Amino acid sequence: MSTASTSVRPVATPSRIPEIVARHQNDILREWTEHLLRGGTVRPDLMKEDEVREQSRRFLKLFSASLQNGGAGMDIDSPGWADMREMLSDVSKSRARQGFSPSETASFVFSLKQPLFARLRQELVREPETLATETWTATLLLDQLGLRTTELYQKGREEVIARQQQEMMELSTPVVQLWEGIVAVPLIGTLDSSRTQVVMENLLEKIVDTGAAIAIIDITGVPTVDTLVAQHLLKTVAAARLMGAECIISGIRPQIAQTIVHLGVDLGPVVTKSTLADAFAVALKRTGRTVTREQGAG
Repeated sequence: MSTASTSVRPVATPSRIPEIVARHQNDILREWTEHLLRGGTVRPDLMKEDEVREQSRRFLKLFSASLQNGGAGMDIDSPGWADMREMLSDVSKSRARQGFSPSETASFVFSLKQPLFARLRQELVREPETLATETWTATLLLDQLGLRTTELYQKGREEVIARQQQEMMELSTPVVQLWEGIVAVPLIGTLDSSRTQVVMENLLEKIVDTGAAIAIIDITGVPTVDTLVAQHLLKTVAAARLMGAECIISGIRPQIAQTIVHLGVDLGPVVTKSTLADAFAVALKRTGRTVTREQGAG
């Protein structure tokens, strides 16, 4: 969706809308707020009444100021509408986070038409041609603002989704300390470039924090291993090695081993084991530790 800079009033005659809005701002606000609260435009489960009133007051105040400063064309992309655009962004993003739909968000702006048109009719009842022109101008103006909120809502929603995906990615790649000097990162799901970066960063941070000498990368939960996944693993191993930690890859199932051989992927000197337990045993041995069963233990 595109919002090209468009003047909504091509004629030279100055609009009467700024003057009318400024003179009747309190009445317009009262009627608009009543419509928002009683007309089902705002969901009380997502937004409190006092928040609706404050948001409406701020919006109408900026709307009136922008009408005064925006020039005869009422171009919402002009410098005079900068504060209004900023508020539209805040409203759209906050409502995206609160759970409002795009139509509910845009309706916040569109619902201003009713009280505004009422004031235009009241002021211009004896000037039908001017009334028609000003009504059309107001319609185009509010449509621009409403559509802009839809665009901004979508951007805000995409930011929320991206942030949630990042958080889920970080939660799905925990690095745990198994023993003194030994850390492990169990991987579950697909390993792509972005996730590899998260795994690498988390693993390197844990190595620095714990001074670990061994890092186990467990791929038991990785459904398939192809050339790209193998390359991602090797990058992680190389990065850990630069930090002074040796890596062991565990979870090499028979089918994964066959795939790696078939692809001709060379894991080089990297130690691989079929299970995390086997990898842990190797890690203990390389750090000079052994696990023994106590006599009499069941």
